[in-house]
Amino acid sequence: MSAIQILWVDDEIDLLKPHILFLEQRNYNVTTCKSGSEAIDVLETEKFDIVFLDENMPGLTGLETLNELKAKQDNLPVVMITKSEEEYIMEEAIGSKIADYLIKPVNPNQILLSLKKNLDHSRLVSEKTTSSYQQEFRKIAMDLAMVNSYEEWVNLYQKLLYWEIQLENIEDPSMFEILESQKTEANTQFGKFIEKNYADWFLPNTEAPVMSHTLFKEKIVPELSKEQPTLLVVVDNLRYDQWKVFEPIINNYYKKEHEEAFFSILPTATQYARNAIFSGLMPSDMEKLYPQFWKNDTDEGGKNLHEEDFLQAQMKRLNLDHLNYEFHKITNLRTGKKLVDNFKTLKDNDLTVVVYNFVDMLSHAKTEMEVVKELASNDKAYRSLTLSWFKNSPLFEMIQQAQQLGFKLIVTTDHGTINVKNPSKVIGDRDTSLNLRYKTGRSLTYEEKEVLVFKDPKEVHLPSINMSSSYIFAKSDSFFAYPNNYNHYVSYYRNTYQHGGVSLEEMIIPFSVFLPK
Repeated sequence: MSAIQILWVDDEIDLLKPHILFLEQRNYNVTTCKSGSEAIDVLETEKFDIVFLDENMPGLTGLETLNELKAKQDNLPVVMITKSEEEYIMEEAIGSKIADYLIKPVNPNQILLSLKKNLDHSRLVSEKTTSSYQQEFRKIAMDLAMVNSYEEWVNLYQKLLYWEIQLENIEDPSMFEILESQKTEANTQFGKFIEKNYADWFLPNTEAPVMSHTLFKEKIVPELSKEQPTLLVVVDNLRYDQWKVFEPIINNYYKKEHEEAFFSILPTATQYARNAIFSGLMPSDMEKLYPQFWKNDTDEGGKNLHEEDFLQAQMKRLNLDHLNYEFHKITNLRTGKKLVDNFKTLKDNDLTVVVYNFVDMLSHAKTEMEVVKELASNDKAYRSLTLSWFKNSPLFEMIQQAQQLGFKLIVTTDHGTINVKNPSKVIGDRDTSLNLRYKTGRSLTYEEKEVLVFKDPKEVHLPSINMSSSYIFAKSDSFFAYPNNYNHYVSYYRNTYQHGGVSLEEMIIPFSVFLPK
């Protein structure tokens, strides 16, 4: 690694020889100047990593020199050194974006500390993160071998996500590869756990996690009151890691009361999971009780056009008719902006539900559009894209307005999504459903080791398209591909974001409650 280049500007530079020797012994290269004008000339021809600048010099003052240096090289870190503690000098210097501020007399260790703080910060953070994850790695590996309940799976998944977000900022790809292999192993084990336990969660007197169809009654209803309006935001297709990257922005306006994870039902697809949230019912019950609202995979027309009708029926069933509520679904920028413009009119509602479809559009667009496919080529890029969207979205404006109007805020989703990598061959008749992560139909042929199968849909409260229908779900990061036109299909869909199957990313999803600051 090449030595750090320091420019030190002080009219009494000769008195600083011991400091300069101290730095040079530690592999720093120091160039000295006795005046501001000399420093500006030197900067024309040489490159530096950092500048130490005396504030009190004859000729050009330190502040004047600072302005000149910044005009030439705005991102060059400058450490101001001064005898004076006068407030106006500090304010001037800080306003001019100095990197650090030292009061004379400075000792060599202060200089070294300032260098480490300003130049080695990212390296030190990287080293600390790497060593912390290395310590945690063994513990996660042990947990993976032992995990045996849905609570433990939530904890393990949250731990993996924490490290994924920490490690994405360091320049050590080997650590990231180790984490990726742990995530792959975790999804393999999670698939086995779901295979063993999922059907039992619907049996009477069995301990089960909060799931899509129980979320509203168990978690949302207790938050509702006539004393404070509530804004419930359901961001379609929002993974836990995506939520974690834009949550800090919400924290500027809201204080988090509590957060917990819940489980999406299978299939982890909008028509099943989101309808289950708003109806409070599993799909087979929706089909039986509300045939006018429910559509199966092979039926013509939109599959989730009746969420508001399902919500109305559930509110009535739970005796919540006394609450005023409105339901809004945002599917494009225009409807989002329109709701922002009229948001103040919602303050008299006890509950305002906003379903925001953007992340779903983004993930589907990733399949369709090469540009988006490039922009979201991996999970890190996908998180970054989601963050950029949120900062500039009408949803963010709604949340800011909600805070000003005193709304309680609940943010959740219907299911997550996973970047699919491995094709799994499947054969079905022409009535087989089209989703890449689950299939329902009769006479399905598939790779048994790669799927979760429910031969009797009633066992998991799913509707049967015909008498001999079964359901299969892709596990981990696989996706279904038909043998005919196989290569084209695989190259088109590999490395796209899909949902409907069994993975930590699709099934374990956030539910967060906030109060306005």
